Amino acid sequence: MFLKRITLLRENIPSMKKYPFYIPSIQNLEEIDINNKVTFFVGENGSGKSTLLEAIADKCGFNTAGGGRNNFYDVHAAESSLGNYIRLSWLPKVTNGFFLRAESFYHFASHIDTVGAAHAYGGRSLHEQSHGESFLSLFLNRFKGKAIYLLDEPEAALSPARQLTFLKIIHDLASEGDAQFIIATHSPILLGYPNADILSFDDGQISKIDYEMTDHYQITKYFLQQREKFLDELLNDE
Repeated sequence: MFLKRITLLRENIPSMKKYPFYIPSIQNLEEIDINNKVTFFVGENGSGKSTLLEAIADKCGFNTAGGGRNNFYDVHAAESSLGNYIRLSWLPKVTNGFFLRAESFYHFASHIDTVGAAHAYGGRSLHEQSHGESFLSLFLNRFKGKAIYLLDEPEAALSPARQLTFLKIIHDLASEGDAQFIIATHSPILLGYPNADILSFDDGQISKIDYEMTDHYQITKYFLQQREKFLDELLNDE
């Protein structure tokens, strides 16, 4: 284990009424203990999970638009508003890793082309691959060894089958390569990774939740088991 604790430095915050401190889950944050090599952040859109993940990446020295410590390129609004107000506790500290931000991955791929580093990602430009292929090229070629990986909605480009492939990659790296993952996701497939910790950002708190209690699992299960009833209630409710 590397990252052990995330602490909000409340005494340094100038105003809890400004973004992102008025987000309920951030406003109520004191400390989060990380006790697992694979930890998921879940919650509705706007619940603060991506905001906190970005702040962790910023504190790690990773490019908050996506990348590691040595990926230097600028993207508008890539600054973290929260990074200066959290403290990360390590045992031991690890500086190797990567921050994947699905929404700005295009810019990272362009950066790799600009610096002529396509050879490190399977020998082909990430722009010359499908979105899902480029994500898998990143996971297979860039992720290795003792490192921390912060991933914001990695399922965005992955089909259900490719999400299962990604689960195997996580397993191999966490169990054999001594890697740590913190993943913000909406995917019930990824959340099913065995023995992972799931932290919910809903209800104004950040708290541990069982897989079967997540909305992602319950809504997906209900939809698959009672699709016609679900859609009738949804579409014909007057």
